Amino acid sequence: MSSTSAFSPPSTFFADEPFFTQKQGELVPAPHARGPWSPDMLHGRLLGGLAAHAIERDHAQPGLHFARLTVDLFRNSPMLPVTVETSLVRDGRRIRVADATISTDQGVIGRASVVMLRQSDQSDGRQSIVTPSWDERPPQSPPAREEGWTPPFELWRMTAWGEPGPGRMWMREMYPLVEGEPLTPFVRVALAADFASPLSNAGPDGLRFINADYTLTLARLPAGDLVGMESTGHLNADGVATGQVTLHDTAGPIGFCLVTAVANATPIGR
Repeated sequence: MSSTSAFSPPSTFFADEPFFTQKQGELVPAPHARGPWSPDMLHGRLLGGLAAHAIERDHAQPGLHFARLTVDLFRNSPMLPVTVETSLVRDGRRIRVADATISTDQGVIGRASVVMLRQSDQSDGRQSIVTPSWDERPPQSPPAREEGWTPPFELWRMTAWGEPGPGRMWMREMYPLVEGEPLTPFVRVALAADFASPLSNAGPDGLRFINADYTLTLARLPAGDLVGMESTGHLNADGVATGQVTLHDTAGPIGFCLVTAVANATPIGR
């Protein structure tokens, strides 16, 4: 489970310092890989990024598009070395499915599944409904400093957390995920997708629901290094919630992200 809060990690890092270095088959976290809840806890969004990275490395193929990524976050992880193992589940003419298991020496902390679909000629038929582009311009200046928390990425809030109406934000990664490897568009959007939870689940008094998973669906990968999100739905009953966002790049909408979440008795952050 993952989100944001008021913990303020050190900001004395270099822009080329990765979140993880590779040592003896493990991914060793750097100090800025810590999450917002506790100084000794990994940020949950990085686990989805690692799963996307491993599946792309092991199972990507030209002509296959990353159409869906589902990430299940079983438990919070301490700042321990991580291993990611992948397996090919299905390899057909038009579909490939691969899974990833994310572990530390304390056991499995998460899993992920990716569906890749074969790209082809676009149909000429008209759609009954098409998600429109939003009217938010890309950021033109550095982001405002987050109150009480300095995130290890750039975050532009276009709306305040929890205010009435759709929440909007842009974000951009500042650090490589894995030592020696550039961020790919798929890994970049996998990292961003975790913020579907605070964006769709936040209320005026803070975050009352903590996500247990997210499912990212993509019509195309993001172009450029900016990923935007707009919250487009939230429902809750009996302590369980579901929320959704639409994802954008500077050219328009690219996909959706759906999260499930469980109630937290005390609202967290703002």
